[in-house]
Amino acid sequence: MDSNPALCAAIANYITTTPQQRITFAEFMDMALYHPEYGYYSSDAVKIGFKDSDFFTSPNLCPDFGELLGEQFFQMWEILGKPVPFSLVEMGAGQGLLALHILKYHQLHYPDFFAALEYIIVEKSPTLRQEQQQRLQDFLVRWCNLEDIPPNAIAGCFFSNELVDAFPVHQFILETGQLREIYVTTDKNEKETNAPCPSFVEVTGEPSTPQLAEYLDLVGINFTHAYQDGYRSEINLAILDWLSIVADRLQRGYVLTIDYGYPASRYYNPRRSQGTLQCYYQHRFHDNPYINIGRQDITAHVNFTALERWGQKYNLKNIGFIQQGLFLMALGLGDRIAALSYQQLPLSQLLQRRDSLHQLIDPTGLGGFGVLIQSKGLDNTEISQPLKGLTLPE
Repeated sequence: MDSNPALCAAIANYITTTPQQRITFAEFMDMALYHPEYGYYSSDAVKIGFKDSDFFTSPNLCPDFGELLGEQFFQMWEILGKPVPFSLVEMGAGQGLLALHILKYHQLHYPDFFAALEYIIVEKSPTLRQEQQQRLQDFLVRWCNLEDIPPNAIAGCFFSNELVDAFPVHQFILETGQLREIYVTTDKNEKETNAPCPSFVEVTGEPSTPQLAEYLDLVGINFTHAYQDGYRSEINLAILDWLSIVADRLQRGYVLTIDYGYPASRYYNPRRSQGTLQCYYQHRFHDNPYINIGRQDITAHVNFTALERWGQKYNLKNIGFIQQGLFLMALGLGDRIAALSYQQLPLSQLLQRRDSLHQLIDPTGLGGFGVLIQSKGLDNTEISQPLKGLTLPE
């Protein structure tokens, strides 16, 4: 196994400082991914793409994903009355590819919009921020923390692509019909004291916070019926804090969230009895977060019902929820696929481009991702104008 010994030691030391010698899984996941020195996203361990990497995202396939998003952002600007500036706040910008594709497309096709555009990136990873700054050096882009944006300061759109799935999650399990939280502790029975990394094991206990039960109430899940003992899943409290801040900073405009996930009724289906937690390491996925610590991505699917209902508490109106494939088709991806027949490209390039476009809409892969759009501060006339990406052809 390929765990980072320094990170494992930091987690083990943190566990020893707690009164009960255990931490929530959310705390473990937070350290594994975001420890300031050794976390997966804080160090140079994070690798995105196709070669020598752990996973890839839609922008790695082709510029079309960002260009079609650009079509939606342009329409949002028009609906809002063409404000200057129109702020695009990308949260978790990866390698900066999506920003590059969006900015190039607007510069070429919508110069008036490009001139009005303020592009802001919120990025926790120092490694990725450095890569973004190098890739985007020809454009005027500002980097900041989400908390540093003043309240009601943004007219425009907050958006993210595959961000929320990497927020730390609490894990729970049903024992004798009761909700019990899963905690992480060091393995007290470990005999090999000279092992390079301490081992971690799970224990269960009372929930660490009443917010776990409140979250389940929010999304309408009751475990008293149809669920067997041993059923386990995740609760993402971090998305509630995140969305609260986003809603507070948005004066008028939209929040667009793209990620893999389900509505609550599917997320907590009794047949999905082991949750959705997945780890990605060198383009392979598995469900053991206690190996390759600091060297692998850890994710959980997004509960879109939680985003919708929590958003409503903060004056975010649900505009629509749709699959990524349908969203991109409504924005013109079908026309791009049809146009391949008329392009004079070498056969290998033509096949590669066609494959990339089809991957974006494959319902068993990226095309099955969810796209949630919420709004705030729009008047009735603005809300009544349907967004292009949510308008399916007859």
